Amino acid sequence: MTEQSPLTIRPGGPGDAPTLIRLFDSAIAWLAERGRTDQWGAEPASIDSRRIAQAEAWAAGDGLHLAEVDTTVVGALVVGAATEYVPPATEPELYVNLLITDRSHAGRGIGTALLAYAAELARARGLGLLRVDCFRSPDRALVRFYESCGFTATDPFTVERPGREPWPGQVLERRLG
Repeated sequence: MTEQSPLTIRPGGPGDAPTLIRLFDSAIAWLAERGRTDQWGAEPASIDSRRIAQAEAWAAGDGLHLAEVDTTVVGALVVGAATEYVPPATEPELYVNLLITDRSHAGRGIGTALLAYAAELARARGLGLLRVDCFRSPDRALVRFYESCGFTATDPFTVERPGREPWPGQVLERRLG
């Protein structure tokens, strides 16, 4: 049995936008294979100009952090301000804008490690609240994942999308001691 390489987390930068797109393409394909196109659709992010622009903006900002095994990026975290479609916080917070992992490395705790890192970033900034939102599927799979990481579901919401089905979301929060 070989020992697994350690997971490291590093800041991202402008050159990492293609890496984010690769992670999105992989996640979208994985979800589509399971019939779960209601979260991010079925089309690759690499042909979606909106998703490409979003990845470029995140990579150019200061909130991108990448999880690596050896030199391979296996996950990404973007933190910053809450998105406009969720209820505003009533106190200063750090918001998880993106958490995405490479499903070929599932079971290594990458998402959990990135969320723990986000909590460390919030604490380092003197913040006691970490929030995130996610897709609220009928089986609540993502909601349950975040709850297993110490988050509590707070506000459900719906994003209306012209010409497409509404997107059901769930805000979750984690109080930091």
